[in-house]
Amino acid sequence: MWVKLCCLLLYFLALFVLARVFEAVAWYESGFLATQLVDPVALSFRKLRTILECRGLGHSGLPEKKDVRELVEKSGDLMEGELYSALKEEEASEAVSSTNFSGEMHFYELVEDTKDGIWLVQVIANNRSPLVGKVHWEKMVKKVSRFGIRTGTFNCSSDPRYCRRRGWLKSTLIMSVPQTSTSKGNVMLKEYSGHKIEVEHIFKWITAHAASRIKTIYNSEHLKEEWNKSDQYRVKIYLFANLDQPPAFFSALSVKFTGRVEFIFVNVENWDNKSYMAEIGIYKTPSYILRTPEGIYRYGNNTGEFISLRAMDSFLRSLQPEVNDLFVLSLVLVNLMAWMDLFITQGATIKRFVVLISTLGTYNSLLIISWLPVLGFLQLPYLDSFYEYSLKLFRYSNTTTLASWVRADWMFYSSHPALFLSTYLGHGLLIDYFEKKRRRNNNTDEVNANNLEWLSSLWDWYTSYLFHPIASFQHFPFDSDWDEDPDLFLERLAFPDLWLHPLIPTDYIKNLPMWRFKCLGVQSEEETPETFQDSESDSDSENKEVFSSEKEVSEDDELNAFHRRREGEPRCGVETCSCANKYCHHEPYERKARSYGSYGTAGVVEPDWSAWPSEMLHCTECVVCLENFASGCLLMGLPCGHVFHQNCIVMWLAGGRHCCPVCRWASYKKKQPYTHPQPLSSDPPS
Repeated sequence: MWVKLCCLLLYFLALFVLARVFEAVAWYESGFLATQLVDPVALSFRKLRTILECRGLGHSGLPEKKDVRELVEKSGDLMEGELYSALKEEEASEAVSSTNFSGEMHFYELVEDTKDGIWLVQVIANNRSPLVGKVHWEKMVKKVSRFGIRTGTFNCSSDPRYCRRRGWLKSTLIMSVPQTSTSKGNVMLKEYSGHKIEVEHIFKWITAHAASRIKTIYNSEHLKEEWNKSDQYRVKIYLFANLDQPPAFFSALSVKFTGRVEFIFVNVENWDNKSYMAEIGIYKTPSYILRTPEGIYRYGNNTGEFISLRAMDSFLRSLQPEVNDLFVLSLVLVNLMAWMDLFITQGATIKRFVVLISTLGTYNSLLIISWLPVLGFLQLPYLDSFYEYSLKLFRYSNTTTLASWVRADWMFYSSHPALFLSTYLGHGLLIDYFEKKRRRNNNTDEVNANNLEWLSSLWDWYTSYLFHPIASFQHFPFDSDWDEDPDLFLERLAFPDLWLHPLIPTDYIKNLPMWRFKCLGVQSEEETPETFQDSESDSDSENKEVFSSEKEVSEDDELNAFHRRREGEPRCGVETCSCANKYCHHEPYERKARSYGSYGTAGVVEPDWSAWPSEMLHCTECVVCLENFASGCLLMGLPCGHVFHQNCIVMWLAGGRHCCPVCRWASYKKKQPYTHPQPLSSDPPS
C-alpha cells in the first residue's frame, strides 16, 4: 500500500511539473501567461460577446462594441486563461442531455426534492405543442447548462392527472429555485409568464429570479451594517460592481453553496460617497472580496482565479467543502492508487487484472467501512468546535499561492482528460519497467510466467483449498490436535476419486525442519558456518527448481530413477564422508553405542548429532536414493522423525506422495515427537 501511495504522489508531482512546462512553452510561443490581464479594447466583438455569455450577462440590447466592452469591464478583470477557456468552450459542440420525466414521482424526486440546484422544465400540455420549439430549446439547454442549471421535459400525456392537479393546462416553462437561504430548504416553482418566446428573454427571466435570492446593498450605511454584522455565516463573498444585477454565474453559485457561503451583491452604481469602501480596503470596482474570520481575501489575484463559474466553484469548494466533496476526493485518490497495482504486479497479464480487481474491491470496501464511523462522529453535537477548526485549517491552506496552482492544474487536466489518462498510463509503464528490472536482478521467476502457467497454478491453489481446507491452513509444526480430527477421512469418503489424485497443497514443505549434516572434527572445503535461515533460503531456491521439473510418474518409477542417479550423480555435491555406515535408530540403543565404539576404533569420525532437531531419528542414509549422508549435505525431516536428503524428499512429496517413504505416515500430519532413550550407566559413552 505504501509503495502505491508513493507512486501516486510521484505522479502528482510529475503532473505539477508538466503543467509548469506547458505554461513556459505557452509563454515562449505567444508571449503571455494565463494570469496576464487582457485589454478588452483589443478584442473583437465576437470574443467580447463570448465572454459575456460565459459570465452570464445579457447583451441583446447592446449592438455597439463599445457598450459590450464596457459591460465586460464592469463585470470583472479579464485574464488570458479565461479568454482561452471561453473560446474553447464555444468551439466544443458537445450535445447536452436533457431529462425526460416519466411521471409525478420522477418529477418530484429530481426537481422538488433537489434542494441545492436550479431546474428549468418545459411542460408540454396534453395534445398541445411545446411552448419553445426544438431548435430554440436546444439553444436554451446549451446556454443554461454552463451555469449548472439542469433542464428537462415533462409531457402531460404520461401523467395527465398530475398536470390537472398542478394546473398545467397549457404548455409552459417551469423554474424551480430553493425558497430559503438554508441548506436543504424547500423549493418554489415559478411559471414563465412572458410573451416573447426567445432565448435571451427567457434567460433574463431565469437570471432575475436567481439573483433575487442574493442580498443586495445599495448604500454605504447598509454596507457598514452588513460588514460589521456577525451571523451564522462564517464565509461571505461580496461583489462590488456597477451592474443592474449580479452575473448569472454568481447567482448560480449562491444556490449551489446554500447554507455554506453567503453571497452579497453591492451595487455601487449611484454611490456618491465611497469613503467606507476605502476604510475596509476596497479601492476599485469591480472586486470580488471573500470575508472570513481570518481576514479578507481578494479573489482574482492568484493563478487560475478567473471570473467564471468553474473557477470560483473550485475555489469555494476548497475553502468550504462538504463531507460529500471529501468523500469523492478520497474515492478518486484510492482508486488511482489501486490502479497502480496493474503496473506493480509482475507476471502474466491475467494475473495483473485478477490482482487489480481484488485490490479495487478491497480498497473501496475499506474506504466505505472507514467512512461510516467518520460520518457518525461528525453528527455528534459537541464536535462543532472541531468542525470549525477543521474549516479554519482548510481556509488557511487553500488561500495560499501553492493551492491556487493546484486548483489551476486541476481545472486544466479535468478539461483535458485524454492528457490526464495518457500521463497516468506513461507513469504506470515506467513503474512497470523499473519493477520488472528490479525483479530480474533478484532472479524472480514470476516475471517470465505466461498466462497458462499462472492459470494452472491458480487452479491448483483453488482446488487444493476447496477440497482440503483443513490441510491447507495447517503448517508444520502444528499447535493443534489435528490428527484427532476425522475430517480428512470424511473428505476422502465423500470424494472417492481423490484417493487416486490427492490435492493436498505443498505449502507445508517449506515449514519442514532442515539442517546440514556434519561430522565431529570434519569440515569440508565448501562447508561454512551457516544459520538455519541460510539453509531455508537455499531450500527455497531448490524447491523452485524441483517444482518446475515436477512430472507425473509412478512411485516405483521414481524410486528407480533415484537409484539410477546414485551411480553417476552425487547427492550433495561434496565429498562423501565415512562418518558411519547406514543404520537407523530402529535398533536397540546398546547396539548403537557398540557400533559407534567400533567406528571410533577404526578411525571413523562420528556424526554430530547435536545439530539435529530433537524429534528426528538418528540415521546416516537416505532411503530414497540409498546413499549415505555426506558432510555438509542439506537434510530434511518429516513429522514422523525420518530424515532424508532435502532434494530427494522434496521431489517425493511434490510428486503427490504426501507420506513418509519409510513408515507411510502423512507428511503434513502431526505425530508425537520421538524421544531418544537415555543411555544406561553400564554403556560406554558415545
